[in-house]
Amino acid sequence: MLKVLKSGLFTTVQDTGRYGYLNKGVPVAGYMDSVSAQKVNMLLENDDHAAVIEITMTGPTLEFGESSYICMGGAVISATLNNEPVQAFQVLKVEKGDILSYGKLKNGFRSYLAIKGGFMAPVVLGSRSFFSSITAKDHVTDRDEIPYKSQKEFTPKITEIKVDSFLDEKVLEVSKGPEYEMLGDKQLEALFYKEFHISNENNRMAYQLEEQLIGHEVSMLTSATLPGTVQFTPSGKLIILMKDGQTTGGYPRILQLSDKAISMLAQKKYHDVVSFKLV
Repeated sequence: MLKVLKSGLFTTVQDTGRYGYLNKGVPVAGYMDSVSAQKVNMLLENDDHAAVIEITMTGPTLEFGESSYICMGGAVISATLNNEPVQAFQVLKVEKGDILSYGKLKNGFRSYLAIKGGFMAPVVLGSRSFFSSITAKDHVTDRDEIPYKSQKEFTPKITEIKVDSFLDEKVLEVSKGPEYEMLGDKQLEALFYKEFHISNENNRMAYQLEEQLIGHEVSMLTSATLPGTVQFTPSGKLIILMKDGQTTGGYPRILQLSDKAISMLAQKKYHDVVSFKLV
């Protein structure tokens, strides 16, 4: 078991997500930054779907109950193992009683902790990903225990990697959404030739942008949405749905973020800058 001594700001268990239930109103959930999550799993030679711990801004303090191997990556957060500094994207051995502590956030917003074999949170509708109303909890709390299998011996093919971080990148690649053609010249100019700041309304459900476009009077029936769908409200606000986002919506869907762009946006916090590039 992994004992949660301190839970951090918003710590969850996530895997690749919960697919096949959008028509029932159940979001995909899963890693917000799949690029980083898949890299830490890769170093441990885990299955692509292995569950990891997603850490948002302020990290937890964790005690390992059994020996195993771990790897961290994503946002740059200072971390120590038994009070000794440890690095991201490096395979580390842990023993019973070892304590992993997170400190100051230096860059990015979300970090990932993987363990050999993955964390064994309960499977609900084919996924271990936490999501409110579907799983027993929507985030980890103090004194929780998260199961994992003991691993005494493991010789990784690759022990560490140097990653070309996209934490400082701000250009989000997008494709045209179903209602893209409703946009006028002035709206298009503002959309692709200006920068936007992340508003304080940002979480696993959606990111809102501070700057607005010229509003519209387009009405439409409620239609399907996906993670990465950019909704355009009548007042001109842009709302980007994320992994826990709603499965339908009544606002025009003007853009769709690429998978990499979703991961990049997941590493942005309040007042960070982004822009859109149509591909």
